[in-house]
Amino acid sequence: MGNTVPHHQVSTANEIPGCRIVRSFGIVRGITVRSRSVVGNLGAALQTIVGGNISIYTELCEKAREEAFELMLQHAAAMGANGVVAMRYDANDVAQGVTEVLAYGTAVQVEAST
Repeated sequence: MGNTVPHHQVSTANEIPGCRIVRSFGIVRGITVRSRSVVGNLGAALQTIVGGNISIYTELCEKAREEAFELMLQHAAAMGANGVVAMRYDANDVAQGVTEVLAYGTAVQVEAST
């Protein structure tokens, strides 16, 4: 997977607890585009009849977010960052049955607070 920012150095806040931001590298992002298969749609349709959590779609969404997150961390590391602040997710339909998932934030260099 190459160089990546450690997961504990990512925050949805504008800071990382216990750390001081010493440099900002700007916006980083990870993007993935996923489609639902015909088999997956059929399985999900059957799950909707029963009701409750549609696990096929939950798994698809989780995998897409995880992939976008990891790509964002790789992008940050490639810029020389060791952290990401103000991290967010976004998702959009690109076409029928095709969804874009974006993980983004600000790449930063942090050091331990003293």
